[in-house]
Amino acid sequence: MLVDSHCHLDFARPEDRAGVIVRARRAGVTTLLTISTKLAEFPAVRAIAEADPDIWCSVGIHPHEAAAEEGNSETLAALAAHPKVVAIGETGLDFHYNHSPRDAQIAAFRNHARAAQSANVPLIVHSRAADAETVAVLEEEGVCAGVIHCFSTGRLLAERALALGLYISLSGIVTFKNADELRNIVRDLPLDRLLIETDAPYLAPVPMRGKPNEPAYIVHTANFVAALKGVAPDEFARQTAANFFALFTKATPPAAPTN
Repeated sequence: MLVDSHCHLDFARPEDRAGVIVRARRAGVTTLLTISTKLAEFPAVRAIAEADPDIWCSVGIHPHEAAAEEGNSETLAALAAHPKVVAIGETGLDFHYNHSPRDAQIAAFRNHARAAQSANVPLIVHSRAADAETVAVLEEEGVCAGVIHCFSTGRLLAERALALGLYISLSGIVTFKNADELRNIVRDLPLDRLLIETDAPYLAPVPMRGKPNEPAYIVHTANFVAALKGVAPDEFARQTAANFFALFTKATPPAAPTN
């Protein structure tokens, strides 16, 4: 059983989405978490989750959108009360692109952190070129349940996030040729705090790199990281699935198949 802990199913065209989900299931991906990036588009994200018992969703505003959508903590927490909403985010800081002013990103990040604690759900954190600032917000806001999604930065962020009680999610980036430093960090991360994701339709792993990503391709990332960690692929799949349900406690594992 594999779990894609972070994908964007709403980015697929409606006529293509059913095929994406079917291919994921054929590849052994039994559970998907589809992520909100704009409040204006959240109803569409939620509808995708409502239509399938093994698809869950989050509610949040990507840091790129922080200047456009306020997203106060009360609104976010209220939306997170829906039974299919298992997390707040993705939120965080992106000081690489700076599509929103940094002060707006930080304010939105804090609002999301407070909403997650109010709603008693985990926080999904995006961090790019902002490791120290991300750690500062997490520590100052007392975040102790969440995940650093698509982790690809430095050891400081990983270690401080783990110390707070957060999980680390790995994407196809770990398979890229120039990701040696990331792989060195991943070797040291505890297996019981790892998740895997596609971030589909972005960041397709080797050997699918260059193609639009989709949840079925998580198999390549899972097998790659299993080998990196020196564990059997089945064991890695079981552990990361267990980690997912330990973190996202509102999500329920898929029903066992009947003969």
